[in-house]
Amino acid sequence: MNTRSFRFGVSLLSVGSSRSAWRARVREVEDVGFDVLQVPDHLGMVAPFPALVAAADVTSMRLGTYVLNAGVVSPAYLARDVADTYRLTDGRLELGLGAGYVPEEFVAAGLSYGTPGSRLRKLEEVLTEVRELLAAQPDMPRPPIMLAGAGERILTLAARSADIISFPIGAGFGAGTPEQALDARVQHVRDAAGERIADIELNLFVAGVGNRVADIDLSVISAASGMSPEQLAELPGVLVGSPRQIADTLLRYRDEFGISYVSVLEDHMKTFAEVIPLLR
Repeated sequence: MNTRSFRFGVSLLSVGSSRSAWRARVREVEDVGFDVLQVPDHLGMVAPFPALVAAADVTSMRLGTYVLNAGVVSPAYLARDVADTYRLTDGRLELGLGAGYVPEEFVAAGLSYGTPGSRLRKLEEVLTEVRELLAAQPDMPRPPIMLAGAGERILTLAARSADIISFPIGAGFGAGTPEQALDARVQHVRDAAGERIADIELNLFVAGVGNRVADIDLSVISAASGMSPEQLAELPGVLVGSPRQIADTLLRYRDEFGISYVSVLEDHMKTFAEVIPLLR
């Protein structure tokens, strides 16, 4: 049984029209009970590091990237930005990394999208080099590293090297029921991590929250997966029910899977905020 306390994160997708507007939204995130402010890394959305630094002065929350596309970055430049963001946020940075999954973003960067294997190798190279570059600095800034993914190879890498492992919506796809698919991935992490598992925090990325399936816009995921909203509602990354029912589901996920860190999108922030007091 996982005895970790719950942590809750929310991803804000844009900075809005001004610095003051951005900071007001950041304060709201903390006021409604979240522990971590997260930002994505997609073209057309927030620029991660400037946004987190701008947020640092108006919140005591942890500040994380969810998640940077390792496929389009230079380790040397990334290490520079990570080090100073870590310093400017007083050590509250959590560095989330992924292999990248949007072909158009690679094209925009003038790079080949490659294969799943090549993207995974690039992620491992970036992770290794960034850690070495940070360790070589006099103050050795070391933000916790989150790796996100659902495939066996990335989960093996995460189990051996990450501080936090995040299971995206796709972790519920696979053999058996969605919960069985997630359980198989968690078991893979446990097997690969060995004794390290006690030091790894497990995160669930939640793509939808609502009292009813009809209350949740799952159209993008439905179009990409070919699944109906009702089918998607069975995924662990979609939470349907009253605040009490959702809280009970997450308590079960903590007991059965060891998941104690839950991240939601900004669109679901206020709905999920009703769940948080039930899990404190």
